[in-house]
Amino acid sequence: MMRKQPFILALILLLSCCLPAVGQEAEKPEQSEKKENKEKKSASHIFTGFSGGMMLHGGYLFSQSPDQVFSNTGLGSLDYVKGLPRDGFCYGLGGALRCHLINHIHLGAEGFVSTMPLMKTGSNVRTGWGGVCCDFYTNWGKVRPLVGMTIGGGAMRRLFVPQQDPGVDYALTDSTNYNASFVKTPFFFMDPYVGLEIGISNHMAVIVRIDYMLPFGTTSSRLTDNVKWSNFMTPSGPRLYVGVMFGRLKRD
Repeated sequence: MMRKQPFILALILLLSCCLPAVGQEAEKPEQSEKKENKEKKSASHIFTGFSGGMMLHGGYLFSQSPDQVFSNTGLGSLDYVKGLPRDGFCYGLGGALRCHLINHIHLGAEGFVSTMPLMKTGSNVRTGWGGVCCDFYTNWGKVRPLVGMTIGGGAMRRLFVPQQDPGVDYALTDSTNYNASFVKTPFFFMDPYVGLEIGISNHMAVIVRIDYMLPFGTTSSRLTDNVKWSNFMTPSGPRLYVGVMFGRLKRD
């Protein structure tokens, strides 16, 4: 009987060492599942949605003088220049693609083209731009107020077509008053905006926003002869945007 006791004690010690190991192995799948759920929950709090869509816009642009509207055109006499427009309405189309972060930030990119027709002769000022957009928003039920800014670059194309007088033989004239002109000037800009998104569903919303584009750079900077930074966004003014955004607009 005494000989069996060491064997029994050894067996008890072996079982006591093995049982915790078995229990730990049984808990591993649960711990792994909890860890995965924690990682997913953490990721869902950072990336909370995405959206993209198109926007129509209209606005009113203005400048201090016609020289800024049709820059570098060689318009001729001062009286002729005074007869040219220095402001007008614009319209255009564009779109944006955004990621939603921490349920309060939109981060993405957007681009637009805006046309300002003038004089009913085919003259126009056409602006194309694009850049990185970022805004901060909050959720008031189905309404999402937002304030943000786009930073990027673009180009302004100015096409000047003079009025045609039926009584003038343009082949015999020697006047710059009858010359058409096309000028393209690049620019960098900051575009602050405020707006509202009104949710129609979890995957569609109407967006309304207002912006005012501004050039940036030092006052003395010149990218071409006799063109200052202030002229690169002239004419300029407010625009009203209305569009539809699609995507995962609300965190589940």
